[in-house]
Amino acid sequence: MNDQPRVRHARPADLPRLAELAAEHAAYEKSAGPAPGFAERLGALLFTAERPRLRCLVAEIPGGEVVGYATCAPEVSTWDAREYLHMDCLFLRDGHRGLRLGPLLMEAVAAEARALGLVEIQWQTPEWNEGAVRFYERLGATGKAKVRYALPVTPGPSGR
Repeated sequence: MNDQPRVRHARPADLPRLAELAAEHAAYEKSAGPAPGFAERLGALLFTAERPRLRCLVAEIPGGEVVGYATCAPEVSTWDAREYLHMDCLFLRDGHRGLRLGPLLMEAVAAEARALGLVEIQWQTPEWNEGAVRFYERLGATGKAKVRYALPVTPGPSGR
């Protein structure tokens, strides 16, 4: 049994726990929780493709409990004309922040970027999340003010 906190790649057996954590994360950010079938859809993104579309790292405390996660995927910047690693989520359960798990997750995300030959990570966090803003700034990250939009798209005639 590991006696130190660690970060590792998610495994299929982690999907139910990741669904719980995603629901906690959504509640923390004052958003609706994941829709039904979340674990199955996430599993398809993480584990069924030859080259998975999404990567997920989990923070595990001694005893094996998964208490946080970070997800990331390569994306393209038109302005830079290059790929970067987009970190979509980084979340630690209440009571597990400030225990050096955040820096472990960020280093693991940086290792993913290096493994993919990418030289930058980009992400966003709500402006009101002052703790996250301080954490990211302590790491040396700089913020860019933008507003994030979402536009639902109805399926076309083929159902896609």
